[in-house]
Amino acid sequence: MNGVDVRRVVVGYDGSPAASAAIEAGALLFPGARVWIAHLWTPPFASAELRRRLWTGTRNINAFVDAVEKEGSREADRLASMGVMLARAAGWDAEPLVRRSYGGEGVQLAELADEKQVDVLLLGSRGLGGARAVLGSVSDMAVHYSPRPVLVVPHPLLTDEHAALAEGPVLVGWDSSAGAEAAFGTTRRLFPARDLVLVSVDSHSHSDAEETPGVAEAGEQSATTVHVRGGVGTPGQAVADALAAVAADRGASLLVVGSRGRSAVRKILLGSAAMSTLHRAHRPVMVVPQPPSNEAE
Repeated sequence: MNGVDVRRVVVGYDGSPAASAAIEAGALLFPGARVWIAHLWTPPFASAELRRRLWTGTRNINAFVDAVEKEGSREADRLASMGVMLARAAGWDAEPLVRRSYGGEGVQLAELADEKQVDVLLLGSRGLGGARAVLGSVSDMAVHYSPRPVLVVPHPLLTDEHAALAEGPVLVGWDSSAGAEAAFGTTRRLFPARDLVLVSVDSHSHSDAEETPGVAEAGEQSATTVHVRGGVGTPGQAVADALAAVAADRGASLLVVGSRGRSAVRKILLGSAAMSTLHRAHRPVMVVPQPPSNEAE
């Protein structure tokens, strides 16, 4: 691709509109990528309609189980093939990756992304926020367990949010921490042609917005830093809402935040800027884990 590194992406695909929309968005963010469309088929395997047709009574339970697994495998292959067709139509070099699972899809997708040594694990989300965000959802679990960046695309995106995907700037949450450094470095590597904006949220700031152009440079790529005041709510919510406001104002293609990558349930319950942004921003959010060797307790 004219000397440009080809991005490698695993996409979690379940045939839902949110998953299909994630493929469309991902193709705009990573054109020409090498992609695996990952479909995990989980109990009860075949669809409810097929199970009803296959049921022959308790005396033939073993035959019923075998038939369900056979039909479930075929359904899984069909769904993955649909995802591959969508990905190829969007310009990706794609192939199916079908695995059997017994739950814990977020963790298993994170493991698949690491197995394939990809740049990004891409997931679609129904965009539930606040009280409707489900603890332990696939995207939450993937973010907490993945050693690789996880990009979550909310569904649906508004027209202007979708239009920003192809060329909009990339916003990075910035607080000078090791996690923010990792997020910024990953963003520069994955989006070398995009304008980058580092957004520093300060609840004690006396100005609504203050810009410092060219504060970080990587070759010909530079970043602008924007200092903004946080809003109300918990610290994580205040940061998330401030980042979302700047993203909307600047027509950002996506938001990038760093995370310590902790998997403990206590961390999920307490919340963080990364998880709050994932649940509250109405744009794609990429969460970049901090390297384990630098991870603080």
